[in-house]
Amino acid sequence: MLTLSHYVNGKHTESSQRQQPIYEPASGELRGHVSLACKQEVSHAVEIAKQAYQTWSQVTPLNRARVLFKFKALMEQNIDELAELITREHGKVLEDAKGELVRGLEVVEFACGIPHLLKGEHTQQVGGGVDSWSVNQSLGVVAGIAPFNFPVMVPMWMFPIAIACGNTFIMKPSEKDPSSVMRMAELLTEAGLPDGVFNVVNGDKEAVDTLLTHPDVQAVSFVGSTPIAEYIYSTASAHGKRVQALGGAKNHMLLMPDADLDQAVKALMGAAYGSAGERCMAISVVLAVGNSGDKLVEALLPQIENLKVGNGLTPEMDMGPLISAQHLQKVRDYVEKGVAEGAKLIADGRSLSVKDQQQGYFLGACLFDNVTPEMTIYQEEIFGPVLAIVRVKDYAEALNLINKHEFGNGTAIFTQNGEAARHFCHHVEVGMVGVNVPIPVPMAFHSFGGWKRSLFGPLHMHGPDGVRFYTKRKAITARWPKASVTTEGSAFIMPTMN
Repeated sequence: MLTLSHYVNGKHTESSQRQQPIYEPASGELRGHVSLACKQEVSHAVEIAKQAYQTWSQVTPLNRARVLFKFKALMEQNIDELAELITREHGKVLEDAKGELVRGLEVVEFACGIPHLLKGEHTQQVGGGVDSWSVNQSLGVVAGIAPFNFPVMVPMWMFPIAIACGNTFIMKPSEKDPSSVMRMAELLTEAGLPDGVFNVVNGDKEAVDTLLTHPDVQAVSFVGSTPIAEYIYSTASAHGKRVQALGGAKNHMLLMPDADLDQAVKALMGAAYGSAGERCMAISVVLAVGNSGDKLVEALLPQIENLKVGNGLTPEMDMGPLISAQHLQKVRDYVEKGVAEGAKLIADGRSLSVKDQQQGYFLGACLFDNVTPEMTIYQEEIFGPVLAIVRVKDYAEALNLINKHEFGNGTAIFTQNGEAARHFCHHVEVGMVGVNVPIPVPMAFHSFGGWKRSLFGPLHMHGPDGVRFYTKRKAITARWPKASVTTEGSAFIMPTMN
């Protein structure tokens, strides 16, 4: 039986505090227990990180990058083990878990370029004998709070850039699937990362609140639901910290009548039902323009009927279970609410039964038609394998619906009309946009983040914004006059560079 505590100062620690069970979503069986850190344990980890910062921040960027190069190699060597850990505790299929690992490692690759990324700016002779330049310096101890749906990728959006910039890190993974983060901590130590630079504290609200309010934590990164993102942003900001908090989403696909329907349906199946819909970038609403709705339904239903749902460790599965019994019930409640509010449920996954996995947290693909913007299943993030079709008369109506929604995380348009696509990219009020791409997650050297109530804080994650978030800019203006040169007296006006 698995027992996980914390990883502090380069080693696993013991804990006699509260524990929470960890389940395998596919079987519903108890996998083990994870300790939930108290305030004192989190504060101890922060103190260890604070001490480690004194030396780590002075390590050259090149040598910090070399540790990350070794870490990347170790991650690749252990990718099968890590993917299995993800699948056992989250439920997503193995190939999806490996895809998560690859996308996370792209951020590690980006962070390996930190010697270049940290370069400042220099201007010679801004004034007579005066030079000016800027440098990017680390913050200190920083923290990350990760969701359950991407137990490896989201942490790797955070800590590689943070430690490459010279900070030390406290990671608080989801208590539902913490094993993969603990394994990454071991691999970082094996790669040569000094003790105390990367630490893991498992926990719940008590651990989170300690990180948000601790005076020695300089910045907090978070990905999760909007209510929690708002809480984290307001609490940490009130305690003087930098915050980037990514919240919820309701991602729309705009399907134009001229779209390649076969391409759109294949893209939509993966975007809506991949990872059982537990993605912040999942497509959960299709805005079908004109007569495209009937064709879409006709094409989708056979694909849904052939969807292979089961244990993610079984080869060739398309979709695994949801994360927990509680979350399964929450998604089922949304489906029932959609029916009660008048939407037409044309594919009902509630009756799905997976052979030999009757106690697993499975829900088959659900498809609603004739959904209207007033319905709960349109307004709220469901975070499950539930797709809603909203029929609209034209492009303008569709664009207006997207722009009116409280969330602005991701969106996509499927069309063969370049003019429509260009207009959409320019006018849609969403942070990440795809053109014939259903899940427009930016590559690691760009930055990830939404608009409106999908993001709290001015900076997005990874890419250039990630470097900005984990560093502070210092501007230096210097003059070196000859010893024989004296000033003509004190100056009481705004200094100018002549």
